Amino acid sequence: MAAPIIVWFRNELRLADHPALSAAAETGAAILPLYILDDATPGRFRVGGASRWWLHDSLAALGKDLAKRGGRLCLRQGNAPDVLTTLLAETGASGIYATCMYEPWEPALEKAVAKACQARGADFRLFGGRLLYEPDAILAGDGNPYRVFTPFWKACLAADPPRAPIAVPKLKIFAEAESDRLDAWKLQHTRPDWAGGLRETWCPGEAAALARLGAFIDNGLANYADGRNRLDLDETSRLSPYLHFGEISPTQVWSAITHVAESVGASAERGAEAYLRELGWREFSHHLLYHFPNMPSEPLRCEFADFPWADDPTALAAWQKGNTGYPIVDAAMRELWHTGFMHNRARMIVASFLVKHLLIPWQSGANWFLDTLVDADLANNSASWQWVAGSGADAAPYFRIFNPVLQGAKFDPDGAYVQRFVPELGALPAPDIHAPWEATELVLAQAGVALGRTYPKPIVDHAKARARALAAFDAIRRS
Repeated sequence: MAAPIIVWFRNELRLADHPALSAAAETGAAILPLYILDDATPGRFRVGGASRWWLHDSLAALGKDLAKRGGRLCLRQGNAPDVLTTLLAETGASGIYATCMYEPWEPALEKAVAKACQARGADFRLFGGRLLYEPDAILAGDGNPYRVFTPFWKACLAADPPRAPIAVPKLKIFAEAESDRLDAWKLQHTRPDWAGGLRETWCPGEAAALARLGAFIDNGLANYADGRNRLDLDETSRLSPYLHFGEISPTQVWSAITHVAESVGASAERGAEAYLRELGWREFSHHLLYHFPNMPSEPLRCEFADFPWADDPTALAAWQKGNTGYPIVDAAMRELWHTGFMHNRARMIVASFLVKHLLIPWQSGANWFLDTLVDADLANNSASWQWVAGSGADAAPYFRIFNPVLQGAKFDPDGAYVQRFVPELGALPAPDIHAPWEATELVLAQAGVALGRTYPKPIVDHAKARARALAAFDAIRRS
């Protein structure tokens, strides 16, 4: 029998539209499906708690999908080049096929794997699949990467359309190797079991990803353009964790959305255009990370290196726990803790509050999100936090400081979102729920709200915090 090919599943935990898997299947060689839990590569960001919970169920789902076809997912833990070197020796594999990754530590890691393969006379082949366009394929006229989204997106739309998705290949022959037990990795803590809200909210896996896409197209796409910013409505796709773990590809999403847009009415067409633009922001973020690998830790705009950030652990803890006294901020932070997710509009509100009301460094917020989000994507997370802080590519202007009361009234007009996640304010009428400190004593008493006891008073005054932030931003602008 011919030597097997190792298909290294990275963050591509699916069988459909998996170019590396399809290419391996086409050779006719036996396939060894492999996933490596790598917490040892230098410079790698640690996978956060919420993402580790998702990863467990996603790997379990992938294992079942392979088992239905007669295969077994091999699980190994350790530094990826070392694990792959060992596995090449154990199996005599003729090659390793994998999907390109774009995080800062990946070039050195992939170089080490290529060297290990060369030493054993094995092929190391990398394939696309994580993005619509490879980062070097979309560049400005001068050959440099785009730093502003609109011209970047226009260049994407002017390029050849993304390729068509690839069907699940016929997987006939599998190889096996000694494997870790998934439960032994202890990705899901049981003592204490803090993941009840995650289980209630999510079902990881490729089948669930495709079902979620179908449900969004059927029920949400027509209203997406107008309703996507509403916090009290379910008008978004919630595909981000499935995209992050590669349980569905951006090419699959692009194909499905564009197909619908061509065959339905104007409202769905508007929704499709708006949604594809958001997919473009994901693309832009990954291209930025590829070209600017220090983006997760350093400001893209160098003047922000001297920004007078505050060191305030008490305020940071209040923000993390959803106890700032601003209901829309607290609702969003509590949703994050309970479900591992936060609506994009809410992410902008809470990020603006942290970096502009509290003057706490954006890196502190980005790190918290990486630990608590099920879609903790390094590229999206870093680019978005820098955008809000004003330090990144195509960043929000420094003087754009969200008023959390007005944001709540606009995007949660009846207070349903706050009532869900801040139930101690649930009896307050809509006009008061976003600013309970402005309610009369009678209204507060009737609602059972005692500010400072049952719900905190605001930890900062909006007007004073805004003035302080503007002064700080103006100082670095002048310097």
